[in-house]
Amino acid sequence: MSVLIELGDTRGAPPAGDHRPPAPPSPRWRVALLLAVCALLGGAAAPARLSAELGPALPSRAILLSAGSLLLVVDAGAGPPTLSAYDPAVSYRTARWRVGLSAATGWSAEAVGDLLLITERDQLRRATATTARSARTGRELWRRPERVYAVGDTAVAVSEVRSASEPGRRVEGVVHGVDPATGATRWSVPVPSTAVLEVLPDPPARVLLVQDDGLARLLDARDGTVRGQGSLPPADYGPDNPQAIGGHLVLRHPSGTGMTLTGYDLPGLAPRWRMPVEAGDLTLRACQGLLCAQDRDGRWALDPESGARAWSWPAGGRWHTVAGARGATDALVLFQTAEDGRRTLIATAGRDGPRVRGVLPAGVSDCRRAGARLVCREGTSRVTVWPLDVP
Repeated sequence: MSVLIELGDTRGAPPAGDHRPPAPPSPRWRVALLLAVCALLGGAAAPARLSAELGPALPSRAILLSAGSLLLVVDAGAGPPTLSAYDPAVSYRTARWRVGLSAATGWSAEAVGDLLLITERDQLRRATATTARSARTGRELWRRPERVYAVGDTAVAVSEVRSASEPGRRVEGVVHGVDPATGATRWSVPVPSTAVLEVLPDPPARVLLVQDDGLARLLDARDGTVRGQGSLPPADYGPDNPQAIGGHLVLRHPSGTGMTLTGYDLPGLAPRWRMPVEAGDLTLRACQGLLCAQDRDGRWALDPESGARAWSWPAGGRWHTVAGARGATDALVLFQTAEDGRRTLIATAGRDGPRVRGVLPAGVSDCRRAGARLVCREGTSRVTVWPLDVP
């Protein structure tokens, strides 16, 4: 029997007429917030400047990507595009390998064990093909004319719905399980009409398939077996919604005249708790086993099992999340330009709340996470790398 817990004011939902997250009692949160305020004001408690490592010199047209700990650079200049890989275990100054790419207007990258999945996109941002390459040599191992997603240590291939807008994760046709070693199809599941696909990479690797009628099926990514199913409400499904964290799923969806977060158990998809949230921009991300959220009033985190508020950070709304691959057990890496305009602050948000980590020089841009390192452009032709002490 499933139990649905309606979370009231004492369990983290905002009181009527007041949508601001309640102040948490944790003294660690107060210390972290005080540190952030001191840093913003240029006080004595401001964190130290991080030590830098020079990366490669790049043309301004180069596109920075990351997959695992590798820094990847696509140079789509006048000639055929090239892909270069920089490995922190060797050197960020010299490319470990460089290979040619097929012509495209956009690329993305994911890591699956010792493989890199390089997806090519056209001018409408639609996936046109995915190539698997050796992370050690860059050698092409196989290629499929679909979008291939990494799911833990395996992969699935899908045909995205053709649209002039961002395709997101809406798929059609058939979902194929892919053998990462060969690119061969292991299993196939037909998709009636269209559906939303979400990958759940943490063990056991699974795929959530939500059909247009609301039927949700949880598939084993290794063999396509249905491990659980249920019914989910209509929602704005996308890369950050829903979020799977451990044995739980959290979905943001309309409810009556407002918006609601609902927590579900996995694999059965039984609803466990429900919380009203303010309509508007709300970004959800997993962070060290919590569900971290950002809205116009700040940042806050929930326990995905109970929906209880773990911490709140009113100042967190002014911080931006650094792009780059990470898992649900990693903290978010955040950045913000300090009020003095002469430096960039770096912070993390995880199970212990927000923590200011260090200071970067002013003028850095295009930052992204590559493993335990932060990679940014400094000026237009130089990449700089900062080691980060983050999980």
